[in-house]
Amino acid sequence: MRRLGSVVLSMSLFVGCGVAETESPSPAPVQSEQQQAPLTASDVDVAPECQGILTFVNTATFAKLDQYLPSNVATNIVARRATASFVSLADLSSVSLVGEARLAQIESGARAEGAITSTCVGIIDQLAVSVDDQAELVSLVNSISDTELHDVLPYAWNGAVNLLNQRPYASAHAIGGTTGIGAVSLRNLRNAATLSKPLESLINAVNALPQPDHGAKMARHFNWYDVLGDRYYHFGIHECFGFEPGESPFDAPLRATPADAAEVRGNFLSALNFANRNNQLNPTTYAHGVNNLNALTEGRSFKGCYFGYANDPWSGNNVAFFVDTVSGFSLMTRTYWSE
Repeated sequence: MRRLGSVVLSMSLFVGCGVAETESPSPAPVQSEQQQAPLTASDVDVAPECQGILTFVNTATFAKLDQYLPSNVATNIVARRATASFVSLADLSSVSLVGEARLAQIESGARAEGAITSTCVGIIDQLAVSVDDQAELVSLVNSISDTELHDVLPYAWNGAVNLLNQRPYASAHAIGGTTGIGAVSLRNLRNAATLSKPLESLINAVNALPQPDHGAKMARHFNWYDVLGDRYYHFGIHECFGFEPGESPFDAPLRATPADAAEVRGNFLSALNFANRNNQLNPTTYAHGVNNLNALTEGRSFKGCYFGYANDPWSGNNVAFFVDTVSGFSLMTRTYWSE
């Protein structure tokens, strides 16, 4: 496998309707920019802080739209919303003559009329990005391993290479402007950065539990290739799955079928309950994390491996990792014991 970067996070796991066209007021401004909106938690193209963009196109009069758009575009928007309100940027983009340039004008109009504030970064590659989402996106791109990045961007190899070579980044606009990164790639990256936060909170809580002699650790972001290739006192791959024939890591035994949601959930819950055998985890954190995992894995297929290793003759570790074959969502668990 071609190697492109260094490990960032992986090895820490192994260390211990229309409206009437009267002149109505413009959309009501957002009252408080200081109130933190939630991160985008589902695969949508408008962040919570940017919903005012849709409010603007759904409620502004023709005359108001005409201030920011060509008259024929404003006419098309008003005619379409008389049938159904716009619910997404993709929906809005389906209107004749609405492309990226018109979306930018709509964003400008929404901002000028107070429908969005500085908490909405803006529309980048057909994705409305919030300040909070931008922070998570930048953090991910600046820290993600090469292996995980290529899993998240399976059809944008050159874009992934350019991100690795040109980081660190400071903004979503800079990431979206990288050669090889388009609408699909940017959305994949945003999803990888924000959709699993409840699960990540649970993982962090598990890893913080006192488990000196036996327990479980977990990771959401990691470099599975480096984990498999590390040097251990004793190491063995039990089986891998979901890889194409001939692509099994280190010529490991390859079973015929990929993992499904039930297998991923079962492995995670087993490790989770082993770590939480003394019921030390906050029940709300536990429930939200498990529910988040269930949502992220429903109907998905995964590649991955089961393997074991020891750092010395007096300890043992059993590890499993799973990577969504389409989205690149990944999860790793490790149970361990020592004398």
